Amino acid sequence: MTTWAALGLQDSASPLMEQLSFFHDHTLMILVMITTLVGYLMFMLFFNSYTNRNLLHGQTIEVIWTILPAIILLFIAFPSLRLLYLIDEINEPSVTLKAIGHQWYWSYEYSDLMNVESDSYMIPTNELSTDSFRLLDVDNRVILPMNSQIRILVTAADVIHSWTVPALGVKVDGTPGRLNQINFLMNRPGLFYGQCSEICGANHSFMPIVIESIPVNYFIKWI
Repeated sequence: MTTWAALGLQDSASPLMEQLSFFHDHTLMILVMITTLVGYLMFMLFFNSYTNRNLLHGQTIEVIWTILPAIILLFIAFPSLRLLYLIDEINEPSVTLKAIGHQWYWSYEYSDLMNVESDSYMIPTNELSTDSFRLLDVDNRVILPMNSQIRILVTAADVIHSWTVPALGVKVDGTPGRLNQINFLMNRPGLFYGQCSEICGANHSFMPIVIESIPVNYFIKWI
């Protein structure tokens, strides 16, 4: 899903993913500071035998080590809640795509623009071209316009699947008998890869997702 030895997130291709990356870095910085402080205190206690009678039975220090973690958690909770509501915000979509999960492939329908349906299967290894990605490329890519509000309706025909594209910050469960939706906007052209992120059976890891983001005028010509 990402490059070799990459420890961070994928490069974002949507404003929501940018916000998720910022929140990740913000939370990671808080965790690094906490880990450094606790590690330093533990290191000092190993090699020093300090005794402070005020720390043995003191309400003041107990109040401090109770209130301080709560305040630190607020610095994580408030940005998290803000981002949660941003992700769930519904905008007027330019294109609606319906994704239906099957064992083990995806079906797509452009219901509001044209009556076009396609099944997206993973390309077997022996049929790959030299510039394709093994276990990630599909025979029918999802073509979507960039800089446009896209609505994805996700469901499933048999078991629970999960339509996931990390570069867009999108992860939606497809549940039989239920229709879930999410909005996103792609701010650059390119190919964005994803996979089913729900354990849906023996071939769970072989139903990839490929989104091809193209300019709006090319999308209109493609229609």
